[in-house]
Amino acid sequence: MEKEVNHIDKIFEKIIYSETGAPGEEFDDCTFIHCNFSNSDLSGAVFVDCRMTDCDLSMVKVSQTMIRNVAFINCKVVGVDFSKCLSLLLEVNFEKCCLDYSIFTRNKLSKTTFKECVIKDADFTEADLTGACFDDCELLNTVFHRTDLSEADFRTSRNYTINLEKNRVRKAKFSYDGIGGLLRQYDILIE
Repeated sequence: MEKEVNHIDKIFEKIIYSETGAPGEEFDDCTFIHCNFSNSDLSGAVFVDCRMTDCDLSMVKVSQTMIRNVAFINCKVVGVDFSKCLSLLLEVNFEKCCLDYSIFTRNKLSKTTFKECVIKDADFTEADLTGACFDDCELLNTVFHRTDLSEADFRTSRNYTINLEKNRVRKAKFSYDGIGGLLRQYDILIE
């Protein structure tokens, strides 16, 4: 029996992709619930208008993967190198996700929403986060270097360190509580 590679408007529950992967498969308007993709190969796969809820995507391989209009809700997305995706087509939103150690280098993520996420030790070097919203996110040790943060909203997030001289921050929004993370490179005391 030949494996189906095009999936339209399907619901996948409790599937373990870590054993089989899904390289080259196409998913359009699909929902994934409690699926385990950890360490799987999704290279060349296509995800369009999909929703992933309570899934584990830790360490998935996404080389040349197209991810467009995909919502991740309460997912574990640890150590994923999104910079290897087809970056011009990358369109995602994250809610209540763990994105530790993930890489978004040079990704265009304008207007992306990160809501109630833990994003520790992640890398947004040279990413375009224009108008992105980091709503109630933990950003400890996350790297922002030569990143476009114009009009991004960090007001409810915490533990970020952003060098104002090495990032574009025009009209970005920060709270008074976050000022320390903007001045850390100056080695000054704020009391």
